Amino acid sequence: MTNPIKTTEFLHGGDYNPDQWLDQPGVIKQDFKAFKQAKINTVTLGIFAWDKLEPSEGHYDFSWLDEIFDQAEAQGTKIILSTPSGARPRWLAEKYPEVLRVNEQGQRNQFGERHNHCFTSPIYREKVQAINRKLAERYGKRPSLLLWHISNEYGGACYCDLCQADFRQWIQKKYQTLDHLNHAYWNDFWSHDYTSWDQVQAPSPLGDTGVMGLNLDWRRFVTDQTIDFFESEIQPLRELTPNVPVTANFMGGNPSESHVFYDLDYQKFAKHVDIVSWDSYPNWSNGYESTAHLAMKTALMNDTMRSLKHDNYLIMESTPSQVNWHPYNRAKRPGMHEMGSLQQIAHGADSVLYFQLHQSLGASEMFHGAVVTNHRGTKTRAFKDVQQVGQDLQQLQAAHATTRLRAKVGIVFDYDNMWALDDARNYANETKQYWRTIQEHYQYFWEHDIPVEILSTTDDLSAYDLIIDPMHFMMSAAFAAKLKAYVEQGGHLVGTYITGVVDRDFLAYQGDGLADFQATYGLKVQETDTLYPQQHNALTAYHQAYQINDYCDVIETTTAETLGTYQKDFYAGTPAVTKNTLGNGSAYYLAARTDTDFLAAFYEQLAIQLELKPSLPITKATPKVAIQVRENATERYYFVINFSHQPTTVTLAQPLHAVFSDQSVQGEQALAGYGVQVYTMPK
Repeated sequence: MTNPIKTTEFLHGGDYNPDQWLDQPGVIKQDFKAFKQAKINTVTLGIFAWDKLEPSEGHYDFSWLDEIFDQAEAQGTKIILSTPSGARPRWLAEKYPEVLRVNEQGQRNQFGERHNHCFTSPIYREKVQAINRKLAERYGKRPSLLLWHISNEYGGACYCDLCQADFRQWIQKKYQTLDHLNHAYWNDFWSHDYTSWDQVQAPSPLGDTGVMGLNLDWRRFVTDQTIDFFESEIQPLRELTPNVPVTANFMGGNPSESHVFYDLDYQKFAKHVDIVSWDSYPNWSNGYESTAHLAMKTALMNDTMRSLKHDNYLIMESTPSQVNWHPYNRAKRPGMHEMGSLQQIAHGADSVLYFQLHQSLGASEMFHGAVVTNHRGTKTRAFKDVQQVGQDLQQLQAAHATTRLRAKVGIVFDYDNMWALDDARNYANETKQYWRTIQEHYQYFWEHDIPVEILSTTDDLSAYDLIIDPMHFMMSAAFAAKLKAYVEQGGHLVGTYITGVVDRDFLAYQGDGLADFQATYGLKVQETDTLYPQQHNALTAYHQAYQINDYCDVIETTTAETLGTYQKDFYAGTPAVTKNTLGNGSAYYLAARTDTDFLAAFYEQLAIQLELKPSLPITKATPKVAIQVRENATERYYFVINFSHQPTTVTLAQPLHAVFSDQSVQGEQALAGYGVQVYTMPK
């Protein structure tokens, strides 16, 4: 555990914008009283406050922020201080219009919204560094300063001349020669050969969108350029406050798919922050899925964020009630706030922080949920829910110095692969669903309380007993060799349909494809059959028939044994599920997409064989209850959460200490609808 934040308690609090209330000092005074009542110990300041900190160019006013620091410190409250680059002041855009983004049609944006700034602009970088330096000089030694919150929710792209020039330099550095570039993009097709580096342009509906390598390189460049801007932004902070860690709030998990954030490669970005933080907004109590199913998807998002650095992380934003930007903005049901908040703690979060502490009186997010609301202040159900979570976190303080139980299972996820597969002019756009496929493979492990890590292609695989690598369409020869070595050394691997089709340049593998792929799985893929939504096949395995949807790889085994066969179509009777023994390990290939009933049966066999299920002193009556474990060298904490409105029971096989009631308990224990209990025992 390498958590760089110097605190011994879980953080509880969130975004506070007193700059909106400077003309009503009584409001700010009442806010701090409310914070104390809600057991809030942390406030995040300055996120969109640039115009209040620098009302005109070079003229600064920190007096109001000084007063907030003083009030916070007087109350023992820690401060996360944000840099304000997420929304530039109007004077900056009017004097230096180059800081505004240009869209893919070549039109420069007007001043407005947020995140409407060019990451390449030298002027913008200069002005951001200047305000950040002032903040570091003034507040860097304040005892309450816990963490730098860099900008806010980085995202988006700019297509201005400056960004186009940087993109060309990025391309030239990567490919070195025009011949290499033309080959990688297969530019002989449609007579697209470059004859000068100056001809390289970002993808645009006014130009090229059909060069797969160009599209992918632009996405890679946007990530790299965003990281480069981030590094520029933190330069004065690293210089002046080297002991204060930095983070940037990542995104993901939004309805309806609970998908990872699409636009940036967080596996790259995470290497540049000291601790991962993210903004978690699951739409609890939605009308199209069970609470347990959403809890599974939210658990996966939390595991994804923890896996970025394989360490504890922060929830930088969440809501105590509802948001204002979901398709349907429904408030959480009673009990759901505690349920959802402690789920995140159970998966390795060290904070429950909110947007927003005091509801904005007007503008875009005036109806977003808050700890203190405009209409009822602290006299709300949500405020009582926040108080309850604050009390829980205080009672759980000893668990702060713990981490998630070590995972034996890793699931590979790759941003390049996601972007490439989605852009491939093949299969069916509506049913590719790479992230949903990962969710479906994850579901069995969540329902059986088996910890999982989400791995990049650069991660060490040797620590895991089972690696699952679904739909790895864009696979490098190096990663195929890595998987082969993992299996030969005793690992167990599961791969699926649509794997090993193209290389990292988005060029198809010729002939039989990747040699190491074939050797690892003991098979060759002949073709992939894409089904319409109303079409289905079936496979027979484990003496049962299972429905197949969307995709069927037609395969020929070489050294693999057949575990399941297709029932229909011209490939009836051919292998659909295989196992190949290689060295000391084995590799399974799921040639078709099935429903989760087959995945549950398949992974149950592997879980028994590989002894994946943790030994728990608690048994549950329903998979809608999750049992997650945090531990240190001497203690284990069992977070038992009911993701259903129906009460249930769990059974404790031995005496455990119930943290919230502070008593020893054993045997059958009641668990309310949306209820949470935390038990502890020495190791």
